Amino acid sequence: MSLNPETPQPSTSSTHPSGRPRVRFAPSPTGYLHVGGARTALFNWLFARHTGGTFILRIEDTDLERSTDAMVEGILQGMRWLGLDWDEGPFFQTQRMELYRQSAARLLQSGHAYYCFCTKDDLEARRTKATAEGRPPKYDGTCRRLTPEDAVRRRAAGETAAVRFAVPESGATSWNDAVFDKVEFANTEIEDFVLLRSDGVPTYHLSVVTDDIDMQMTHVIRGADHISNTPKQVLLYQGLGAAMPVFAHVPLILGPDKTRLSKRHGATSVISYREEGIVPEAFRNFLALLGWTPVAGSGEILGDQQLIALFSLEGIARADAVFDRAKLDWFNTEYIRAYPAQKLLPLVEDEWQKAGLEPERRDPTWLLATIDLLKPRARSLKDFATSFRAYFTDQFEADPAAVAKFLKDDEVRAMLVELGEQYARLEAFTEAETERVLRDFAAAKNVKAGVLINGARVALTGQGVAPSLFAVMVALGKEKTVARLRAAAGA
Repeated sequence: MSLNPETPQPSTSSTHPSGRPRVRFAPSPTGYLHVGGARTALFNWLFARHTGGTFILRIEDTDLERSTDAMVEGILQGMRWLGLDWDEGPFFQTQRMELYRQSAARLLQSGHAYYCFCTKDDLEARRTKATAEGRPPKYDGTCRRLTPEDAVRRRAAGETAAVRFAVPESGATSWNDAVFDKVEFANTEIEDFVLLRSDGVPTYHLSVVTDDIDMQMTHVIRGADHISNTPKQVLLYQGLGAAMPVFAHVPLILGPDKTRLSKRHGATSVISYREEGIVPEAFRNFLALLGWTPVAGSGEILGDQQLIALFSLEGIARADAVFDRAKLDWFNTEYIRAYPAQKLLPLVEDEWQKAGLEPERRDPTWLLATIDLLKPRARSLKDFATSFRAYFTDQFEADPAAVAKFLKDDEVRAMLVELGEQYARLEAFTEAETERVLRDFAAAKNVKAGVLINGARVALTGQGVAPSLFAVMVALGKEKTVARLRAAAGA
């Protein structure tokens, strides 16, 4: 099929009269910000920041039954956690209803739309019949055959009616997609879709196109699941006499089983990843690489400024992306290790607050040094309030498996108590001195130093794995080290 000659074909360099692109993220507040929506928001944000354009946030809340204020706040909270600041908005579609009705009126006047008086029961009966006869269950155009005069008369008489778009009965509708190149639909595959419901509430297609025209969007970057919506919206641009934006449909995000990412694959709400101790920058970096590939040689660990500098629509893949949780965890550990302790501290303090943990020592220098000691072993921010808890409070529980493995022997526990007494008499409590004392003590007792090191690690931290034992001792301090080793007898 050939292109519809009436369809405007934009280039991928479409710009606003200001010379700068305008893009938007337009979530529906019928659920929290999920991974797919967050990736769409991120791509739009990166494109706007890369091009010096404008990033607009629009809340598409015309689904009055399912949209809630709590969901709106959840979306905003997710955006803020991700660091995706917007330049304009948030705009709410429920505050712009008259604008959509004006668009519908223009389309009625120009003959691109018509009144539909069919009831819900009428439509359902026709769909059932069409399905039974092996025909597509789309609208059959009953009211399209009414004369405009008849339709106006019936409306004036008080009959309720929806407004439908009059899709051309032949030809094709197409556009040049920035990701998928030319995409084309035969008009016979597109039914006369509803613009305004009989209660005056606009449908998605009318509101989104009206808003994108009014807000002068130059690019529409969204999920590939919207491709089937796009021909209807292209027709609306034509009917309203407006130039189209550049459409860029980004690949879907799949679970490891190659099905659409959903709750059965684990957390999908952005905020749930925050609750799991993921660092925002790590999540941004991971999310950016789901369906987009930077130039060769740029590596995988890319900070915000690198992502902004490298991002382009040309780098977006057509193939669906797979959400690899192990990869996200790897990004998280890399970012935690790279963060300066000063930057980690407020994030760690959030975890302490959620866990009801109040550090017994608040000396800033000590806190930062201890975070630096621990961060190479952290997989998540939550570790600072769970497996690392013993560094900050005496209120911790030892890992039963570690106790069973390294502290089950009565003789080992008794030796740790003796070791604690030697440390109590030690004047220079340094890493070098604490190590010398332990190794000398092990030699005197004719046991391997590793036996005491492993036992002491569990007695001091409650864990079988930790940083260098002697660095741990210095971090805990002499008093706490001695007290915990003395308590080893009852472990």
